[in-house]
Amino acid sequence: MNPTCTTSSNNMAGAFITFEGIDGCGKSTQLRLLASELRVRGITVVTTREPGGTPLGQRLRAALLDVQEQVDPLAELLVFAADRAQHVRKHLRPSLAANQVVLSDRYADATVAYQGAGRGFAPELIQEIVQLATEGLRPDLTLLFDLSVAESAVRTRRRIESKRTDRLDIEDAEFHTRVRNGYVEIAKAEPARIKVIDARGSVQETHLAVMDIVMPFLEDRGLLGAEQSAKSKAPRGKRESSAN
Repeated sequence: MNPTCTTSSNNMAGAFITFEGIDGCGKSTQLRLLASELRVRGITVVTTREPGGTPLGQRLRAALLDVQEQVDPLAELLVFAADRAQHVRKHLRPSLAANQVVLSDRYADATVAYQGAGRGFAPELIQEIVQLATEGLRPDLTLLFDLSVAESAVRTRRRIESKRTDRLDIEDAEFHTRVRNGYVEIAKAEPARIKVIDARGSVQETHLAVMDIVMPFLEDRGLLGAEQSAKSKAPRGKRESSAN
């Protein structure tokens, strides 16, 4: 059983969209591009991340991802859970209740992939901790940016050279392979929620793939006005020319 599937979908206003994938997949860039696009269209958007989506989370993130820190795997799992518990209660639920579109750079699927598949913790333990931290709050839509471990290493190496790295970036290829495989299994278990996007293309190509998924989703939830609904139904070429 997928540990993130233990509760039914949330009966809340707004929309909760998460961005997942191995390091270097480009999800953070795509989140920023989507947020900018939606705001231009007059949609209220909240952007956040895990770890670090609250003031407490920012302090936890700094300690947890410090490349100089030797963090025990169990401590890592529990600190991520503490960050998520604060995030859910103080930020995510209030934002969704206010009918906002929430875009989160990582959420509970990351624990299943990184601490479950990557670190090897038992699925039952992961399930229990995820449920405790989230209180059953699940994303309405998850975008999984799939990238080979080899390409991830190339992109991550650039971050390391520019000193924009963290402790998980420098894990070995075997670890990242287990994480990627974990994400693939999660996607197979929940194809209705998780949409896999090939992240090998250019930033713009990937952005177009994101828009093709997200705009119809928001329309179905009644979060687009009439004008935006018409744009979301237009052929891709027409949308691109109208934006220029």
